[in-house]
Amino acid sequence: MNMAAVGLIAGMALGFAGYFGGFGAFLLVAALGAVGFVAGRFLDGDLEPGDFFRPREREQRRR
Repeated sequence: MNMAAVGLIAGMALGFAGYFGGFGAFLLVAALGAVGFVAGRFLDGDLEPGDFFRPREREQRRR
């Protein structure tokens, strides 16, 4: 399934939740979708737990 189809399905789900359930349902579906996306990336191996907790490397300023 390509990313355009996934985006279409996600948009339709958010639209139905917003129309039938109101703004609270819209936010709930959006938050759970984001959690599912991150979990899917973990399971696919595209993301590691340390990516969230590792501090960013700062570039040293050159003067």
